[in-house]
Amino acid sequence: MNLAQSNFITLDVEPIGKPRLTQRDKWANRPCVTRYWEFKDAINLICNSKNFKLADRFSIVFHVKMSKSWSKKKRAEKLGTEHDQKPDIDNMLKAVMDSLLDDDSKVCAVNMEKYWAEKGYVEIMNK
Repeated sequence: MNLAQSNFITLDVEPIGKPRLTQRDKWANRPCVTRYWEFKDAINLICNSKNFKLADRFSIVFHVKMSKSWSKKKRAEKLGTEHDQKPDIDNMLKAVMDSLLDDDSKVCAVNMEKYWAEKGYVEIMNK
C-alpha cells in the first residue's frame, strides 16, 4: 500500500444523505433506508478493498448527479457548479462517517464541498 493510496480515495457511489431512522425501520423496508444501507455497504466494500481508513481530519467532496430530466443547456450551465439543493451536505457527511467510523466523535476537522456532476461520486482525502 503506497502513501497516496492510503490518504486519498474516490468512491464510485452516488452520494446520499442519511435518512432520519425510526423504530419502525427495524422491520419496515422504506426505500430511503434500504438505499442508505446499500450505500453504506458499497462504501465499506470499496474502502476495505483499498485498505482506506478515514482519519480524524479529512476533506470530502461530493459530486451529485444531475437530473436526467434537465435540458442539455441547463446541464451544461450546472456542470461543476456548487450544488445548492437537497440532500444537505451535513446529512451526506453523516452517511459517509457512519459508514466508515465506529466512533465519529474522534473527528476534529472536516472540509466539505458539493458540486453538480454528470455522474455521482465521492472523493475523500485524509489530512
